Amino acid sequence: MPRKAQYDVNQVLDQAMDVLLEHGFHGSIMDEIIARTDFNRRGFYLEFGSKQNFLYLVLERYQQHKLAPITHHLAENQGLASIQHFFDDYIALIKGRGCLLINCITELGFDDARIREMGRHYLDNLQQGFIGCLERALMHGEVRKDIQLEATALQLTCYVQGFAVNAILAAQTDELKLATHALLGPLSI
Repeated sequence: MPRKAQYDVNQVLDQAMDVLLEHGFHGSIMDEIIARTDFNRRGFYLEFGSKQNFLYLVLERYQQHKLAPITHHLAENQGLASIQHFFDDYIALIKGRGCLLINCITELGFDDARIREMGRHYLDNLQQGFIGCLERALMHGEVRKDIQLEATALQLTCYVQGFAVNAILAAQTDELKLATHALLGPLSI
């Protein structure tokens, strides 16, 4: 009779997020991943097949449990308030560490079609969410009537990517909050 696994896959994926955020994909050596996840090498390869497949599962979990609750603010579509809540929570997530998905896109996006696809899907959804919130803000007179919705949504999406990188450099400062204020302020009436 097969033995029951002595580990929780989701807990292993959660622990691996920290390793990948600290070292990136190429900088995360298997010995550290194994040690920090309380896994063994044989079990790791039996469960995940390869380090690359493991990364895909970590990124899927990161999107579901870290990014989805934040992007949910945009789905609530409460105009500028939703956009502000998104940025507040996103900054809290990435502060001092960056965004695991954006980091992986930056590190692996040229060579890995699946990472590129994950990134494109995430950024397209963000842009659509920003468009919806901006449309609602426009309907309720929260933003200037002359803004170009699609261009502004694209700009906000680009800022998300830049914030993810700058969060590593800004560390624990309030630079990103100041930048958010400077970004959203001119949109308001």
